[in-house]
Amino acid sequence: MSEHQFPILVVEDDPSLREAIGDTLELAGRSYIAVEGGAEALKVLAEKAVSIVVSDVRMMPMDGIALLKEIRARLPHLPVVLMTAYAEVEKAVDAMRSGACDFLLKPFEPQALLAHIKKYELPDTGQSAGVVAVDPASRELFTMAQRVAQTDATVLLTGESGVGKEVVARFIHRQSARHAGPFVAINCAAIPDSLLEATLFGYEKGAFTGAQQAQAGKFEQAQDGTLLLDEVTEMPMGLQAKLLRVLQEREVERVGGKKPVALNIRIVATSNRDMAEAVAKGVFREDLYYRLSVFPVQIPALRERREDIVPIARSFVVEHGGRLGRVGVSLSAAAELSLQAHAWPGNVRELENVIQRALIMAPGKEILPEHLRLAPRPSAELPVAPVLATPDFSSVPPDSAIQDAEKRVDNMRDLEREHILRTLTEVGGSRKLTIERLGISERTLRYKLQQYRDEGFFKD
Repeated sequence: MSEHQFPILVVEDDPSLREAIGDTLELAGRSYIAVEGGAEALKVLAEKAVSIVVSDVRMMPMDGIALLKEIRARLPHLPVVLMTAYAEVEKAVDAMRSGACDFLLKPFEPQALLAHIKKYELPDTGQSAGVVAVDPASRELFTMAQRVAQTDATVLLTGESGVGKEVVARFIHRQSARHAGPFVAINCAAIPDSLLEATLFGYEKGAFTGAQQAQAGKFEQAQDGTLLLDEVTEMPMGLQAKLLRVLQEREVERVGGKKPVALNIRIVATSNRDMAEAVAKGVFREDLYYRLSVFPVQIPALRERREDIVPIARSFVVEHGGRLGRVGVSLSAAAELSLQAHAWPGNVRELENVIQRALIMAPGKEILPEHLRLAPRPSAELPVAPVLATPDFSSVPPDSAIQDAEKRVDNMRDLEREHILRTLTEVGGSRKLTIERLGISERTLRYKLQQYRDEGFFKD
């Protein structure tokens, strides 16, 4: 895939100048869309992804400034370069204040136009950068992520479980000046409170029972790179205060240690909670929230970027098809329509699970709707897992990789999930009674239910 898959949008009401700009772009090997006014430009932007807008200022009935403001309202991070005459410099200044990247004074040389495009245009993030971003909402998301990647600002990624927060975090790391350094991730919800501090900050020999040798924590391991604090709102309040100090001082002190270690890292934090609500409820420190949300990014749910569903599904077919020995399998048109129509409460993570299941169930080279086995949404009254039909593997080719995958479908994690959700249903949804019956901690139950919610098996 070429670096610039998406076209340049040219908005110019003068036919001769519009044609001249088009010729310049064609000679440079660039694709473009040329329209004569703002209304046509907005229609194109509603239907297609473009890499940059180059627009005249003096147009009727919508001038370039009005078009710029409309673009900023709809696609605030799309680069816009305006063309203006020398006598309209005041308008150019107004344009810069309204969010234009730059302006070109007419008349200009072809190389000046190409230089401005090269300077401000963002490269395609469709799939060439390790992500799938076809929907305009995703294009906007990764455009914003690429811009913040060029800085060292702390980033806070929020969104529903399974939307791909870690994918965005890794994208930011790869696009940053720290890309050669380590990317270290820690799930704050998956580690017991008693171990989280030592895991994050490290510890010295003899700091506690079992600490037979010194160990660097995640902060030190991420030196010169990026540290991802996944589900940071699950961190205990006492540890939040220590994290705040580390972020403020840019140094960490190991458990049992006396000498601080200076840090040179980039922090990316994620949460599937409403952060403001968590602060209001007193479960997350307000000062830490503001320290983490230097550059907040809300990741839209999969149902809000439907043009991504099929491309992401196709990428999973290739990825997991190779792993399961099902090379050459593809989605049928009917299966793709079924995927498009599904609500995806578990977002991208649920989609990945569905595709893996379909690769196991499909006997031939084509995945049909019945192979997807899309789970119905659980009842709102009772938090009970959907009842799925017992898989019939009789028609699946006797490939050893597929047989291994079949066994994984009926493994201990499935039995554990069924047991936990059945117990939760039996006690009428009471988490307190569920904890007592199962003999597990509240934290463990919360973490397990979050996993099942991500996979589409549980709904509050």
